[in-house]
Amino acid sequence: MRHTPRAPKITAVLQQRTLKAITRAVGVGLHSGQRVELTLRPAPVDTGIVFRRVDLPEPVEIAMTPEAVTDTRLASTVSSGGAKVQTIEHLMSACAGLGIDNLRIDITADEVPILDGSASSFVFLLQSAGIALQQAPRRFIKVTRPVEVREGEGADVKWARLDPYHGYKLSFEIDFDHRVVNSTGQRVEFDLGSGSYSRDIARARTFGFTKEVEYMRSKGLALGGGLDNAIVMDDTKVLNAGGLRYDDEFVKHKILDAMGDLYVVGRPLLAAYSAFRSGHALNNKLLRALMAQPETWEVVTFDDEKRAPTGFAEVARAW
Repeated sequence: MRHTPRAPKITAVLQQRTLKAITRAVGVGLHSGQRVELTLRPAPVDTGIVFRRVDLPEPVEIAMTPEAVTDTRLASTVSSGGAKVQTIEHLMSACAGLGIDNLRIDITADEVPILDGSASSFVFLLQSAGIALQQAPRRFIKVTRPVEVREGEGADVKWARLDPYHGYKLSFEIDFDHRVVNSTGQRVEFDLGSGSYSRDIARARTFGFTKEVEYMRSKGLALGGGLDNAIVMDDTKVLNAGGLRYDDEFVKHKILDAMGDLYVVGRPLLAAYSAFRSGHALNNKLLRALMAQPETWEVVTFDDEKRAPTGFAEVARAW
């Protein structure tokens, strides 16, 4: 009796992603108030996310690493030599949320435009350009042991932590002494594998208080900020005519920021991130602590996308 040999089983590698086409945006910097143009370009495999200051006499490239972050006051700023790019976290968050591995970002000023104060405009730009699969496996940083950083004590304590997890999950808790913030959700958990980044997180806007905005403007900051690109509150209420986009928009914006801050590690994380009152500085401190302990992580790929965490094989849907 003759047996017909079985065809070899074909497995699909979980592939790196870039854009199918170039896309552009124009806006103003939140703090500088300067007009700035962004051009998002497809990039070859293993390029990572790279900003390129094209307004300088000699263009300067800034590749994403935890060490590239040189300032975390008010926003995350990356630098190379004397060149810098401020307020990168919303665009980086969109790249993380859509699984973009390789991208070149030409920018004509030292600050990413704030657009509407969330990541939704960047998500729209990326998805409009289309997402292309590339002939190389996605490389993940898989956290294998817990890593935690803490600052302060008692009522002033804040912390951020990464734990092993087969996927990417983030939980965040805020604690503001303000009646408007306290009347909304204070804690949120988001799992990239089962949730929808563009629906659940991307639309959450940055926020501030009128007293803070007035003080920052007196110092030459927040010059591009306003009710069209931030949630602004006085002592008793939200001043934006449309109110909040989510019942828990404040804490969801903290998740949005954290996803952007953490993506400067250069590869997608497989981990559970949890934080209490963390911010740009502590998020970067957490990444540096992780990288300083090679025994707590490893780089992994998935030769069979079915073995990847749920939801990671699908390309993010268009709007």
